[in-house]
Amino acid sequence: MSEKEIKENKEITVNERLIALYKLQVIDSKIDELRRLRGDTPLKVKDLEDEVVGLKTRQEKFEAEIETLNSQIIEKKNIIKDAKEKLKKYNEQQNKVRNNREFEALSKQIEYEELEIQLSEKRINDYSVEIKTKEQVLQQNEAVIKERVDDLEQAKQELDEIVFETEKDENELKEIRTEIEEKIEKRLLKAYIRIRKGVRNGLAVVPIQRESCGGCFNRIPPQRQIDVESHKKIIVCEFCGRILIDDEIVKFVEDEMSDFKINLLD
Repeated sequence: MSEKEIKENKEITVNERLIALYKLQVIDSKIDELRRLRGDTPLKVKDLEDEVVGLKTRQEKFEAEIETLNSQIIEKKNIIKDAKEKLKKYNEQQNKVRNNREFEALSKQIEYEELEIQLSEKRINDYSVEIKTKEQVLQQNEAVIKERVDDLEQAKQELDEIVFETEKDENELKEIRTEIEEKIEKRLLKAYIRIRKGVRNGLAVVPIQRESCGGCFNRIPPQRQIDVESHKKIIVCEFCGRILIDDEIVKFVEDEMSDFKINLLD
């Protein structure tokens, strides 16, 4: 830290630091609220996109399987054609044999080709049934894809409308936030960001309400409440680690920020 920064930090009182921190908290809470308006729509869009990709991948897989089955049917038909040609040849040869040995040998060949034809015909029938089943699934899948694509387009439109409605306000808030952030020393700013990330509701700076922490609602001891009200040093809740402020800081910030174009305190 430069000498100039050290001097400036000394000139900034604890009271001014607390005011800047609470202003930052108010801004961040408003930005959180705007982002919550988007709800689960971004997740819904992402889920639908993933589902459509998955359905299309499944569609491509089934189409490839049908293509393979059709190729196998062609292969079996060729086997049947070859077997029938061999049967014709063996039958002709059988009519010309001169002894039982040749007759029996040809009979075995004929029997083998007949079995080959039967097996191939069974495979063709099985493949045809499987193709029909897969084509039905494809048809159903196409209907689901169309439905999901329509849902996705609608969800994207909803998200675009929400973003359009909130983007202007969010950008204005970010500009105000940057101005406030520049007034807070880096060490304190890092602590604020760390606390915000570590708590569920994003509240790093909270007032004492009914003698309790406004974040975790644990009771604050009387002496600690006096320390918070004195504005002599930054006090954190011993239970949750949030930075504590009193009603005076809250009232001052509410009065000062009430003139902003964006209503930060509704």
